[in-house]
Order: sequence, then C-alpha cells, then structure tokens
Amino acid sequence: MKTIARLAALAALAVTGLAVPALAQAPQKVRIATEGAFRPWNWTEANGTLAGFEIELYKDLCKRANLDCSIEAQSFDGMIPALNAGKFDAIMAGMSVTPKREEAIAFSVPYGSTGQTFAVPKGSPLANLPEKGKILHLSNDEAGALAGIEKLKPLLKGKVIGVQTSTINGAFLEKYFKGVVEIREYKTTEQHDLDLAAGRIDAVVASMAYLSTAASKPGNEDMSVVGPRFQGGIVGKGSAVGLRKGDTELKAKFDKAIAEANADGTIKTLSEKYFGFDVSVR
Repeated sequence: MKTIARLAALAALAVTGLAVPALAQAPQKVRIATEGAFRPWNWTEANGTLAGFEIELYKDLCKRANLDCSIEAQSFDGMIPALNAGKFDAIMAGMSVTPKREEAIAFSVPYGSTGQTFAVPKGSPLANLPEKGKILHLSNDEAGALAGIEKLKPLLKGKVIGVQTSTINGAFLEKYFKGVVEIREYKTTEQHDLDLAAGRIDAVVASMAYLSTAASKPGNEDMSVVGPRFQGGIVGKGSAVGLRKGDTELKAKFDKAIAEANADGTIKTLSEKYFGFDVSVR
C-alpha cells in the first residue's frame, strides 16, 4: 500500500508541475568561419590565436543567443562554398552584404559599416585625390556618387589598383572604373599592401577600417588613405553574419543578439576599441 501511495503522490506532483524539472536544452553548436587576416575585423596572433573586433563580438553575440560557438580561420574566397557545404554554420569575416552574395546565402542584420576607399604611397601623384573623407552613397545619393566618380576617372586613368579577390572592391572597380584602371587581385590584403609599398601597383581599394589600421603597421609607414569613402549599392549594406538560407532560426537568434548589442552600446564600444570610431549600424 505504501508503494501505491508513493506512486500516486509522484503522479500528482507531475500533474501539478512540481516533479523533477526537465533538463535544460543544450545550447546549439555553431561553427563560425573567419579569415584571420583582415585587421581590425579579425587577425591571427603570432601564437596562432585569433583576435580582433569580430573575435570579441562573436563571443558576446553567442552568449546572448545561448549558442555554443567555435571559430576558425578559413580562406575568404572559399567561405561561402564551405558554408553551403556544411563545413561551417556562420561567417563573421568583415563580409559585406551585397546583392550577389544574397543570391547564395542569407545574412543577419549588419553589425558594422565603414565604407570602401583608396590608399596610395604618400609621394604618389594620387595622394591628393579629391573628396577625401567624403562619404559617397551609391544608393541613397547615386547621382552625387556618380559625380564624384567622374572627378576621379581622369586621375586614375591607366593606373593599376589592387584588391583582395572575391571582395566587393573588385566588383566596385569593375562597375564604375572599367576601361579606366587595371584591376589586380590578391589572395589577402597583406599581399596587395606589400605590392603597393614596392611600387608594383599604384593604389589599393579596401575598407576604411582596414586601411586606417594597415597604414599604422610597420612597413606601411608610406601608406596614405585618400579620396572619398563609398557606401551602399554594390559595396553593400555593411558587414553581417553570413548564414545558410534555410537556417532561419539561427538568423533570428543572431538578429536579436545584434540588435541588443547595438542598443546597449556594446558594438559601439568594441568598434571604438578596434577601429578608433563607431562602426555600428543604426
């Protein structure tokens, strides 16, 4: 009788919700790809560890979203195929949202935007490119941006400009400066920096955030950031988490975490730490 009574009591507890609670759901494991060679977004330290804005940011976002995240370096030009093949679940690599990339993968809301610009040697004839520091928006004010581009064309005629392969910068030059400049592609930004310093190319185009940091590195003392900054349109809406199109729940988690990190100033604080200015998207 005691056994029957005990079982009845346990059944009653279960019905009222007072039984032993169910185990908490384990955090979803998420494998993130980064480049590890794109300061200040991300880079690899001498000891092989990853560092940078996105390395701190991914930890914050994953904690907010209750995700069990890991991150590793991957060649930038192979990231989207690797993501879609299931090697990774997400990309955080300073990757700008562009219409072409949106055909292949989904993106979270943007977590940073700095614009794309030029860098040249300090003694270069291009050192005084017009519109320095001015933001030319290719979608919000396309007419104004096109007018600025027309001012640049005569000065850039016949010049060799370096870009990292598979980035928006090559597409930007191809669209707006085709037939005006020669585009030379490099696997990493460090490689085009070396050729710029050696005089093998006349200029590079990269993000303002990257170039402002690169110009302060040993060996790049002769690098000068010049000309306008381009945003919107073909150069994208900003950098965001890249995701497979079917991973809608994961996208919702990152969107929520980014919105929270934006609202409480975390992204602003991290961007000022690594870039020297606020890159948060509002």
